[in-house]
Amino acid sequence: MAQHDYNIANQTAANARTDINNVLSAIATNNSGSSAPSTTFANMWWYDTSNNILKIRAEGNDAWISVAYLDQTGDNFRILDDTQVVNTSGSQTGLLGDQATATWQTGTGTTESLVSPAKVAASATEVVADYALGVGQTWQNMTSSRVKNTIYQNTTGRPIYIALTTSAGGNSSNSIDVGQQSNLSDAIQVDVDRDNDLNFGLQTIVPNNYYYRLVAPNGGFSVWAELR
Repeated sequence: MAQHDYNIANQTAANARTDINNVLSAIATNNSGSSAPSTTFANMWWYDTSNNILKIRAEGNDAWISVAYLDQTGDNFRILDDTQVVNTSGSQTGLLGDQATATWQTGTGTTESLVSPAKVAASATEVVADYALGVGQTWQNMTSSRVKNTIYQNTTGRPIYIALTTSAGGNSSNSIDVGQQSNLSDAIQVDVDRDNDLNFGLQTIVPNNYYYRLVAPNGGFSVWAELR
């Protein structure tokens, strides 16, 4: 381990020989030492023996760039966490590192990266909890807060399930309409009571942000429940 200022001063032959040998020793050991060399140059190497980190000086000679961790106990080269993978132009294409758990659970990250089996499992569990019908949802009696022929919107952030019991519709059928437009101009009749002289059960799934209503020209409903 050696460091040098890389300046061979005018001196006696014997001292010059020692000075040159010290320079060669610094080169051979990558300027290794427990602290940074006092004299630095752009693109010079330094092996930080205190932290076992191999570093290179930035071209602006204003900072040290950490390159790798050298495992001196196991005699192994280690890639540092959060090392970017880049193309030949320097644009990032991936990441060798530990991205935040929330990034995996929300599925919002687009940077390719290493991921532990535990985080894959946690992400899958989060997706099921956020989107699977019935998971974390409960049946709620909405009878007193729903009116036939009135448009409602599912804003729960999840799909919901509607189950209601219609009352006799006279000479017309009752149905549940579901659509993406607020006025239900694109509505689809997803379930229709065609036995208009009898009480009848209607059920459907309403995706998040979709609109829905019970169309009951002459009839109505006795029970309206939602799994939400």
